[in-house]
Amino acid sequence: MPMPLPAKIAVGALAAVALMGATWSAAHDEGSATAQTTDDAYVLADSSTVAPRISGQIARVLVTDNQTVRQGDLLATLDDRDYKVALASAQAELHAAQARAESLQRQLVRQDDVIEQARAATQADAAAVMLSQANAGRYRDLARDGSASRQEQQEADSRLASDQAASRRDQAGHGAARAQTPVLRAQWEEAQATVARAQAAVDAAALNLSYTQIHAPVDGVVGQRTLRVGNYVQSGTPLLAVVPVRLAYVEARFRETQLARMHPGQRVTFRLDAAPDVTFTGHVESIAPASGASFAVIAPENATGNFTKITQRLPVRIAIDPAQPGLDRLRVGMSVVPTVLTDS
Repeated sequence: MPMPLPAKIAVGALAAVALMGATWSAAHDEGSATAQTTDDAYVLADSSTVAPRISGQIARVLVTDNQTVRQGDLLATLDDRDYKVALASAQAELHAAQARAESLQRQLVRQDDVIEQARAATQADAAAVMLSQANAGRYRDLARDGSASRQEQQEADSRLASDQAASRRDQAGHGAARAQTPVLRAQWEEAQATVARAQAAVDAAALNLSYTQIHAPVDGVVGQRTLRVGNYVQSGTPLLAVVPVRLAYVEARFRETQLARMHPGQRVTFRLDAAPDVTFTGHVESIAPASGASFAVIAPENATGNFTKITQRLPVRIAIDPAQPGLDRLRVGMSVVPTVLTDS
């Protein structure tokens, strides 16, 4: 059955419109538009994952899901008894090391007196030797002319020999006392190093004890809470996330053909699917240095014989203007439809 003339005219008109549309789309410069829109955009925030620095059993949980917290708020505590014992043990070791160092310091101070005492003894010995030498010489002369007995001469010689031996003994003692000083100083320096090592152990134990209290790293809202009282957690185990909703931003992925006139600082309006009645404002903060495909684990390889050009998308970070009505309705992960005003 032949097609009626009006139907033929309508089909021809539609084909002409489609052809005109395709021609316009092919020749149209998308990047020259004064407003660029995409629906590939989401609300994001740089969330902080909270994990314990040490292992232990959870003793208390002080927050609930979706609770607003401030930086420094106590979120949970671990059983701290083991860490208190470790701190007390480290402190005892420190006190023992300090006592040893103080004892050696006192010995160093006392050693000066010991050296002075030994020096005085050598001086006294020198005087005694001089007297004994004089007496021995005198009795030797007296014994030759018979004025003194042989026994008296021998006693004088014996006294001289005894005084000379005492002098050598005290000189050796003086030398030993002087040589002991660097030994004591080395021992004192070693004790000082032991004190420093013990102090470091105390600091480490105190730090580990402080880690039994888990605090909020930033202002935000608690999410992904997995910690429960009584659970034993390992160091580094994620316990919850703190989402800084007030610092949220929009990440929009525009086609590269839309970026010709886009640059940081341009005004942006956007709507949320969850709040279609509210228009939010912001501005372009930055444009990513590469497309998402460039950071893929397996990057695309276009050096093949069968090549089809695929328009890439690049992430554009949009900062949200503060103090707007309705910002409390923002949630991370919400879909956004932003419009960048490229003539602004």
